[in-house]
Amino acid sequence: MKKQFLFLAFLLSIGMSSVFAQGFKLGIKGGADIHKIDSKAFSDQFSYGYHLGGFAQINLSKKWGIQPEVLFSQVNIDTSSIFSDIYAFNSVSQVKLQYLRIPLLLNFSPNPFVTLQVGPQYSILMDKNSSLVKNGTDAFAKGDFSMIGGMQLNIAKIKIYGRYAVGLNNINDIDNQDQWKNQNIEIGVGISIL
Repeated sequence: MKKQFLFLAFLLSIGMSSVFAQGFKLGIKGGADIHKIDSKAFSDQFSYGYHLGGFAQINLSKKWGIQPEVLFSQVNIDTSSIFSDIYAFNSVSQVKLQYLRIPLLLNFSPNPFVTLQVGPQYSILMDKNSSLVKNGTDAFAKGDFSMIGGMQLNIAKIKIYGRYAVGLNNINDIDNQDQWKNQNIEIGVGISIL
């Protein structure tokens, strides 16, 4: 048993040393969220918010890598004029959404200055808006699955990025009268601290 443990620890150390040899970075990031819920119940305009969080960049080769992140995001969404006609809520004009977003991005760097990114993102609803409750049921689904595509510019330790995320599932947790799907544009700056 002890030999198996030592052998496993040896293999793990070889694997980690190869990851660190290729490149491993930790950093923090933040920026603007430009958000919209695609639905007739919500305003057709984009709303603005912010995101803050951290990332790990694991380079598998000179061109390929993965980048897991954890981001806190907050946006305010405006309802449309027909929201109260569709649902039995009165005087609901703005909804605040706070998400914990967990993207897992595949990075492709054709050169050291540009990185193309694509991957899935799972978002967990952190703050349930108390003004949107019907019979004790929350209006928004607790989770949202999205796909992300974007680009990042790498200038020394600074990362300047822009991404587009489109929601794949219905986040309407009231009923099936109207499909609610997230759309999100992220623009921000990150810095590698390790």
